Amino acid sequence: MSSRTWRRRAGAAAACLCCSTAAFAIDLTESYQRALQADPSLRSSQAALSAGREKAVQGRSLLLPQVGLSAGVTHMNDRSSSNLQPPLSELIKSDSSGTVQQAAVQLKQPLYDMQSAAGKQQLLQQADMAEITFRHAQQDLIQRVGEAYFNVLLAEESLRVTLAEKTAVQLQRDRAQARYDVGRGKITDLHEAQARLDSVLAKEVAAQSQLALAQAQYQEVTGVPAEGLAPLQAKLQPTPPMPDSLAAWQQKGRDGNTRVLLKQREQIIAGQEIRKHALSGRPTVDLVASYTVKSASGSLSPTVAPDGNRSTAIGVQFNVPLFAGGALDSKQRESVAKKSQADEDLGVAQRDARLQVQDAYLAVKNGVAKIAALEQSLVSTRTALEATTLARDVGTRTELDVLDAQQRVFTVQLDLAQARNDYLLGRLKLASAAGELQEGDLRALDAYLVR
Repeated sequence: MSSRTWRRRAGAAAACLCCSTAAFAIDLTESYQRALQADPSLRSSQAALSAGREKAVQGRSLLLPQVGLSAGVTHMNDRSSSNLQPPLSELIKSDSSGTVQQAAVQLKQPLYDMQSAAGKQQLLQQADMAEITFRHAQQDLIQRVGEAYFNVLLAEESLRVTLAEKTAVQLQRDRAQARYDVGRGKITDLHEAQARLDSVLAKEVAAQSQLALAQAQYQEVTGVPAEGLAPLQAKLQPTPPMPDSLAAWQQKGRDGNTRVLLKQREQIIAGQEIRKHALSGRPTVDLVASYTVKSASGSLSPTVAPDGNRSTAIGVQFNVPLFAGGALDSKQRESVAKKSQADEDLGVAQRDARLQVQDAYLAVKNGVAKIAALEQSLVSTRTALEATTLARDVGTRTELDVLDAQQRVFTVQLDLAQARNDYLLGRLKLASAAGELQEGDLRALDAYLVR
C-alpha cells in the first residue's frame, strides 16, 4: 500500500470520527457551565465572597451609633444600728428588705475616633479583596477548563498520529519481510523496520496513558466524562493578540492582574494599620445618652431604693490612653515592618505579572507564525514522502529512506498539534494575566471547534 493510500484511509477514518463526534459535541462554553456546578473550589470562593462582603458592613458600623439595653433584678437586705426618732424612723427603717428592678438603654455615638476610622478603611479593603479573590477563582476555573479541554484534544491527536504511524510502519515492516522472503530485500532493512515498529508501539502505550490522564483531569474539573468533545477544525486561522503590543498588555497586567490587585489591597491595609497605631495615643470623644428606670418592691426604704425612679442623661465622654506597658509603640513598629513586607510583596506580584503577560503574549504572537510554518512544513514533508516512495519503487531509494520520510511527516503533525494547543492556551493565559479572562473568551475559542 502506497503512502497516498494509507493517508486517504486515515483521513477518511478521522473525518468519520469528527462527523460522529460533532453530532453530540461538548464545546468549551458547555464544559465551563458543567464545571461551575462541579468545582468545589469555586463554591468555596463563593462562600468566602459572601463572608467578605460582611466586612464592609462591619467597617461602616464602627462609626455608627451603638445602642445597648441592660436590665437586672437585685434582692436587698438593709439593716441599720442607728436609732432614729419619728418621723425619720418611718422614712429610714433600721431593718428592711425587698427587690430592686432596673433597666437602662444607652446610646453611644463616636464623635472623634481616628482608630475606628482607620479600622473602617481596613475592613472596606478586606471586602474588596473578597471580590477580587472571587474574580481570581473564576478566572482560574476558566483557565483550568481550557487547559483540561485542549489537553484532551492534544492527547487524542497524539494517539491518532501514533496509530497512523504504527499502521504505516507495520506496512513497511511487512513489505520488508515480503521482499526479504523472496530474496529481494536486505536483512538490515527488515531489522530497521522492526525496530521502528517496536519504538512506535512504545509510543502508543505512552500516548494511551497520556490520553487517559488528560480525560481524568477533564472529568475532575467538569464532573462529566471527556467524551464527545468538539475537535479543532482542520484548518486553524490564528490571529495575533489585540492590541498587538507587549507594552499595552503589560500595562493591562499592572492595572488588572488579580494577584497585583490583591497585593495592592494588602499594602493599603498595612498602611492603615500604621495609621491606626500611630493614632492609638490620641483621645476619643463619644456622645453618650442613657435612659434608666428603677422600681422596688418589699419594705425597702425609699432612700435605699426609690420606687418608680426614671432618669435621663446625656453628655460627652472623653477617653485618652496614658500608658499600656509599651505595647502601643511595639505595635506601631510591628505595623511599619509589615508595611515594608507588603511593599515588597507588591513588587514581586508586579514582576510576576509582567513575566506572565510576556510569556503568554509571545505564545500567541509566535504561535501565529509557528502554526503557518508547520502547516507549510507538513505539506513539504508529505510531498517528500511521496517522492521518496516513488524513488524506492524504482530502486533509487531504500526502505530506510521511506521510514525516515514517514517519521518526518508524523513528527511535523505532532509539532503542529502542540503549536495549535500552545496558541489557544496562550490566548487564555494572556487574558488571565491581564485580569480580563471571562466566559466570553471561551466562546471566542469555540469558533475554532467543529460544532
